[in-house]
Amino acid sequence: MAHNIYIYILVMAAVTYLIRVLPLTLIKQDIRNKTIRSFLYYVPYVTLSVMTFPAIIYATSNVYAAWGGFIVAIIMACRKKSLPQVALAACVVVFLMELILA
Repeated sequence: MAHNIYIYILVMAAVTYLIRVLPLTLIKQDIRNKTIRSFLYYVPYVTLSVMTFPAIIYATSNVYAAWGGFIVAIIMACRKKSLPQVALAACVVVFLMELILA
């Protein structure tokens, strides 16, 4: 069976386009339901988390180093540190743990 890459690209483009256009064309009025509004408010945060978390865990050669950096980042973020400080601390912890555990 011959696979045509152009058909795959066309189907992918159509699905992506429909997902973005259908809500704009079907929903003409404001959404007043509190539950739906709350759900839609949190969708970007959940999507970002779902995409980021596996990348954090599998980005290193050692899963324990990744968890260490993740935990340090969570603790520093809860203490209201700036994003560069959190990222730098997490990177340092991952680096040191990989040196120790390797």
